Parts: sequence; structure tokens; C-alpha cells
Amino acid sequence: MIGLVTYGTHPDLTDDDRPLLRALAARGLDAAPVVWDTPGVPWSGFRALVMRSAWNYHAKPRAFTAWLTMLKERGIPLWNPVPVVRWNMHKRYLRDLERAGVAVPATEWVARGDPRPLRTLLATRGWNDAIVKPAISASATDTWRTTGDAVADDARFLELAGRRDVLVQPAIPEVAANGEWSLMYLDGAFSHAMLKRPRAGDFRVQAEHGGTAERLEPPAALVAAGSAVVAAIPGDWIYARVDGVETARGFVLMELELIEPVLFLSESEGAAERLAAAVARRIPGT
Repeated sequence: MIGLVTYGTHPDLTDDDRPLLRALAARGLDAAPVVWDTPGVPWSGFRALVMRSAWNYHAKPRAFTAWLTMLKERGIPLWNPVPVVRWNMHKRYLRDLERAGVAVPATEWVARGDPRPLRTLLATRGWNDAIVKPAISASATDTWRTTGDAVADDARFLELAGRRDVLVQPAIPEVAANGEWSLMYLDGAFSHAMLKRPRAGDFRVQAEHGGTAERLEPPAALVAAGSAVVAAIPGDWIYARVDGVETARGFVLMELELIEPVLFLSESEGAAERLAAAVARRIPGT
């Protein structure tokens, strides 16, 4: 049995993930959804696990890390693999990618417990329009925009920094003006892309915040930029989503999603089958 890892809000998988269930079945592979933080799951009974919609991992980082450790100790294969998932959990991975030559937003890294007020950080950087986000986050949780001297936002910022590592980045106007690309890569190759746009007056492109997504063919240069990003992933992987923006200085990576991204499998013919084939190739005896 192959477990497709999800969470309690979607115990039977999301609409985006169900095509993978069918594609695996077509290959003769039994698969079923499994909630990662349900007590008493007989994990050793799974031939492999495929991480899909564990969308609450950021709210339980210690429990999630302990779960990953358990899988590693028991030798239960996870895709993407445990070391890759651990690397991708904390946004410090952006530093690694920047060192590898990937363009990322300018970032002020704020360690948990840092007492500096937000207005001080903004003044030092010369930013008057910025985005605040936790270093471990998903779906824009605790992510917000600040402008001006940020005096009114200091209490909110210090509360967040008191319990999490935090990133502060200048707002990128091209997100609202042009949208943010999501480039899907399956089993090492580019598969398909979506252009996501925030609702009017917002900067968040996620659907739960009013954002929209449209299937479009990206320019070749954009695919090449995304391919350079995934080439820098430190380990094997079967899926990756590269989220970024076209700017005057070229493609800028916003996020590299290797844990639980929506892959828009229904938006590209054969995408679920390609992912299922990647899973099958990594399971001995299939």
C-alpha cells in the first residue's frame, strides 16, 4: 500500500490530489490517503508515502519533525525524501539557493526573540513597503504587509518574532501588476504552469485569500530559470513547484515548494500519470 499523506481537514484528499490516486491504481498500485498526525497509524505497513496535502505541518513543526524522524528511523520511504523535506521546511533554504546563483528577494532575517522593532528594521533597510512572514509557514499564514514607519505594526511583529524566526522582504510590485508564476516540475522535467494573481488591493495569490490561477504556457526563459532552481535542490525529488515573478532584473524566486504544494494536476493532461510513474520507479519490485 502507498500512502498519500494529507491532513485532517482533507482526510480523503483534495480535489487536486485525487487524480494521482487514480493514476496509481491504473498502474496496479494500491494507494490510500493517510493523515500524518493521526495517532496509531501503522506506518510500517506502507511500501512508500507520498507527501501531498499536509497543510498543517507549519502549525506543528516539532510534531512534524518528529514524524519525519520516525519515518527515517523505520526506513519508510517518503517522497519527497525526508532530508529534502527538512531542508525545505525553513525558508533559510532561500539562502542556499541564493548562494547557488538563484535570484531571491532581498531579505532581513530575524531570529526568534530578536528585540528590534519593525520600524527599526525598515529604516535600516530603507524600505517603506514590506512583507512580513514566518520562516516556517504555508498558505500565507501570519503573512502581512506593512507600510510607512510601521509603528502600529511593531506589537504584532514583536509577538510573531517572539515565537518564530521571521523574514522581512520588500514588497515586489510585479506580483500585483503581472502575477506570480507557479512552474510545476515532475520527475526532473518541466510539466506545466499556472499564473496566479492576487485580488485587487491584496498581495497574496493563494485562493483562500481571493487569488486566482490561470493555466498558461510560460516563456522559455522562465522555464529555464525554474529548471536552474530545481537543479540546486540538495537531493532526489519527484515533484517541485517553483513560485516566482518576472521583474526588471529577471526571474525572482519567491518560494520553492517541495513539501505539500498544490500541483494543479487536473490542469495538464497526463500530469498525474507522470507523477504516478515517478512514484512507481522508486518502489522496488514495481
